[in-house]
Amino acid sequence: MTRSLIVIFTAIVLDAVGIGLIFPILPSLLKDITHAANVLPTIGAMTALYALMQFIFAPVLGALSDRLGRRPVLLISLAGAAVNYLFLAFAPNLTLLFIGRAIAGLTSANISVATAYITDISPEEKRARRFGLFNAMFGLGFIIGPVLGGVLGDHWLRLPFIAAAVLNGANLLLAVFILPESRPGSRETIDLAALNPLKPLRSVLEVKSLLPIVILFFIFSATGEAYGTCWALWGSDAFHWNGLSIGLSLGAFGVCQTFAQALLPGPAVKLLGERAAILVGVAGVSVALTVMAFAGQGWMIFAIMPVFTLGGIGVPALQSLATRQVDENSQGQFQGVLASAVSLASIVAPLGFSSLYFLFREEWPGAIWLSVVAVYALAVPLVLGLRPKAAERASTSRRRGAPENSSGDASGETADLTFRHPRA
Repeated sequence: MTRSLIVIFTAIVLDAVGIGLIFPILPSLLKDITHAANVLPTIGAMTALYALMQFIFAPVLGALSDRLGRRPVLLISLAGAAVNYLFLAFAPNLTLLFIGRAIAGLTSANISVATAYITDISPEEKRARRFGLFNAMFGLGFIIGPVLGGVLGDHWLRLPFIAAAVLNGANLLLAVFILPESRPGSRETIDLAALNPLKPLRSVLEVKSLLPIVILFFIFSATGEAYGTCWALWGSDAFHWNGLSIGLSLGAFGVCQTFAQALLPGPAVKLLGERAAILVGVAGVSVALTVMAFAGQGWMIFAIMPVFTLGGIGVPALQSLATRQVDENSQGQFQGVLASAVSLASIVAPLGFSSLYFLFREEWPGAIWLSVVAVYALAVPLVLGLRPKAAERASTSRRRGAPENSSGDASGETADLTFRHPRA
């Protein structure tokens, strides 16, 4: 693994750690600050604010990275994250805590830039594997974050934020000294209108070939929110799990997902192709969720985890396929749009799944997982309708020794429509 990838993957881990470390301590922290008995509405508002800031600024940072280069945007976001966690560590009131969480959402929007950086330095045949590692690093962060927050929070509620600040500061220094620029910035003047986060979304609506990709990212991200929203409550209701059992089940899920995303996407895409790999991932998750819905004993959840891991190949394959849909000069902007779709899902999905859970909770808590399967089902016709011509022709040309152009399309064409020229 190159030094550049080490820095990028470390940044992704720290982004996920920052998201996860606040979950175990947030209720206690809010009670300590507000002295209120019911802090659930505040938790919901803070979670939505974090996702909203990601939604707004992911395309902005992505577009800026196309203009200024990836490296300066990544360095600024890492520096902002370190300062933000210090801000959260010493915020004396709720208003400043909300401001700090908003800044955290802004700096974590650098995921779109990191994705574009990986695209810049990765040949097409390595992208699926590296995007698998990308998601594995994010999963690793989600395993570390809650544990770090819980352990350090027992000593002092603000200590997890100080630890996160130190880690981000160390990664910033690492990036300053060893992270090269992957793509020089454009000399064009920055169009301020292009920084409007809604503008790239409107562009996507004009390019019919891109819309299914964006919707698929939204669906996959929305289904992922169901676990964080409902898992703990469902485990308690269905199996009378205590906190330790819930933590072990989530930890087992995170570990299996991390290993699956690190090891399986590359071979799966090579063997099946990207579209089939996505469908296999959907099928594996759907089978596991169906078993969870009807499970009568807790051990069955741990037994089904290996099947659950098949879902780990779907998103990396989709990410690899998505990179072929736009030209190289628009990767940052397009990845920003995809990150916005993810953030939008993280705003909407928890509200929807929590409402559904309480609707079925008394009669059948496991029904929530069938609702997730139903959402996954919406993705199947979209995946079947994808036209990965560039990928398929490039693969065919490499086997036959046919010449390719720079986009990897053996036909001499770029992907269906470029993001820069939606009406071409």
